[in-house]
Amino acid sequence: MIVDNKPMFLSVSEILEISTMQTKELLRRELDIKKSELEEKWHNASLEKIFIENRIYRDIEECESWEEVISTIDAGLKKYVATPSDPLGAGDTRLMMMRDITEEDIVRLTEIKIKRISKYNKFKADEMMANLLSELEQVKHDLLHLTEFSIAYFERLLEKYGKGRERKTVITSFDSIEIKEVVANNAKLYVDRTEGFIGMGMKKDEFVCDCSDIADIIAFTKDGKFKVVKIADKVFVGKDIIHTAVWLKSDERTTYNLIYLDGKTGKSFAKRFNVTAITRDKEYDLTQGTKGSKILYFTANPNGESELVNIQLTLSSTAKKKVFDFDFADLAIKGRASQGNVVTKYPVRKVTQLSVGKSSLGAMQIYMDEVSGKLNQDERGKYLGAFDTGSKLLSIYKDGSYEINELDLNKKYDVNNILEIGNYTETSVISAVYYEGEKGWTMVKRFKIETSTYDQKFVFIPETPGTKLYFASMDKSPSIKYVYNIGKSKEEKEVSLAEFIDVKGWKALGNKLIDAKLVKVEKLASELEAEDKIVADGLYNPDSGEDTVSDTNVDESALSDKTTEIKLPSESKPEKPDLNKGKENDKDKPGYKPGDTIEFDF
Repeated sequence: MIVDNKPMFLSVSEILEISTMQTKELLRRELDIKKSELEEKWHNASLEKIFIENRIYRDIEECESWEEVISTIDAGLKKYVATPSDPLGAGDTRLMMMRDITEEDIVRLTEIKIKRISKYNKFKADEMMANLLSELEQVKHDLLHLTEFSIAYFERLLEKYGKGRERKTVITSFDSIEIKEVVANNAKLYVDRTEGFIGMGMKKDEFVCDCSDIADIIAFTKDGKFKVVKIADKVFVGKDIIHTAVWLKSDERTTYNLIYLDGKTGKSFAKRFNVTAITRDKEYDLTQGTKGSKILYFTANPNGESELVNIQLTLSSTAKKKVFDFDFADLAIKGRASQGNVVTKYPVRKVTQLSVGKSSLGAMQIYMDEVSGKLNQDERGKYLGAFDTGSKLLSIYKDGSYEINELDLNKKYDVNNILEIGNYTETSVISAVYYEGEKGWTMVKRFKIETSTYDQKFVFIPETPGTKLYFASMDKSPSIKYVYNIGKSKEEKEVSLAEFIDVKGWKALGNKLIDAKLVKVEKLASELEAEDKIVADGLYNPDSGEDTVSDTNVDESALSDKTTEIKLPSESKPEKPDLNKGKENDKDKPGYKPGDTIEFDF
């Protein structure tokens, strides 16, 4: 731990002692602040009482200047109060103040309204001042007996948050953590594009993004050069900056699309590249290094997106086709030092982006760490799906709300409150089971997302007292097993939600399942999942050219007992096994010919 700006190895007892002493010091500061506040209140109340009861406000009626008003009130107050700079003498009956009277105190007296003076109650004022003095004496006593006061503070905490208020947080283990995952965005990146400066201390310049105070920053300039530097308050990277951002080592997804003019040949080249490794503070040239080279078009794409651009040549060029489209998807992603492909040998007047395509790197396989709630591509935690450019993330919360977010690997989710999370499409259907607290019904509803606002929660169950979400899923055809009480016994049933109710609006109540609360809701494996399990077990392979039964560890007599039906292709169309069908006795087996397919239902 860091103690007094020094690293120290401490035992639990030492940590508790340091923490306790720190709390004691904080309590002392709080008491000092309270003491100052009480003294100030008593000081102001005392001056107000003397100002009104002795009618000093009448002495200023004939004053001709503001300075005369201030001096008149000051002289009037000194008849009745003593201060540290004007102490009491022998036989002096004036009221001793706790501090000197300032001009600000006198100005405050001049701001008292006539209505307040006319309604001034001497007895209430004396009672309030007595209470202030009593509180002040108690605070002074607590400061003199700070250890006893601290002990009483901890005892009050124990009484208030002890029995019946045990911790609700869960102590769990942490997965391996990379440095980049724990670095906090505690700084902001700014840029002065014209003069070529970037840094944390340039608050009057253009804001770029939040970042860490130990981050590396990449900056590209119009002459086709780039540099990676350590962030500081102000760093020069080159004039005419066209792009700057936080740079991550070994980032193989951020892809830069570039069209540049070669100053020697006059040709324009296009290329796509990553920046995965560099030497910090070294300047790199993205062109061929000839004089007059410059960037005509540049974009940074965090997920390797391709782009379609429109290129307009100068009117004076001899090209027959002066306007044409160029697709970056036709280019392979190469190293930053590659020359690139020729776009045109004629002078370019303008390059305009027409559209952003899908990622040419393929979809990102996204996982969520179920401990920290962070998204990652390291196969750590729950698999959420494959995310491409434009993909959205749908979260369903235990409070009966949903939220759609853009994919952001820096976002942290509250895993304790998330019921379901996954890839969102316009065809996504949410199936939900909830208890309606007002009517006492358990309801089922299925709906599509109809809202278009991102990063905002929408509640899809009634907000009535006692309403509770039991279950939610984004599966196409979820089935559940639910348990509820009937008297002293428990009843257990199963239901396919897709068969129970059609898809309706997201604000619809849904259909009633039962007139009671549920004790338990359990998701059942879907037919597709069960089929996959059979394939994995080697009992049925729907994709193979033959329908086969593995003879490994299979009792043939047991197998024949479970056979429900054998059909010939000539008698009926082949169907996949019905996994939910109950056992039936074997039917008469007609003769069959070579090439016929036999299907078994288990």
